[in-house]
Amino acid sequence: MSSSVGIDQGAQPTEPKQPDKTLGDLLGDMTAEITGLLRQEVELAKVELKEEASHAGKAAGSFAGAGLGGWMAVLFLSLALAWLLDQAMNTALAFAIVGVVWAIAALVLLKTGKKQMAAVKPLPTTMQTVKEDMQWLKAQKS
Repeated sequence: MSSSVGIDQGAQPTEPKQPDKTLGDLLGDMTAEITGLLRQEVELAKVELKEEASHAGKAAGSFAGAGLGGWMAVLFLSLALAWLLDQAMNTALAFAIVGVVWAIAALVLLKTGKKQMAAVKPLPTTMQTVKEDMQWLKAQKS
């Protein structure tokens, strides 16, 4: 009986591991362990969700910036094209340059947003520990 939970490591397969406990005590212990385990999993999920929400928020901000940049590119390039046809070359060229700058900014923000969104992994640690917990519960049955 050197184990930390009081299980006799030398017990034969036909002998009970904890002969001094009643069935009610054993069920109570198992229920308490499962309840504690579930609480830990919920806390872990909360922490992971908070972290992933932060990453997703940053990616959404980049997508919003890319959307704004794309809209500005269309606006300025459309104005530049209209003024190019109707006005002197210098004014239209100035608007075209601004439009191209906005288009480049939109592409940079879009690529950044894609990278950040690809880095979002839904609850990786929680999923791993749930698998481990299921294996532990199966081992307890035998």
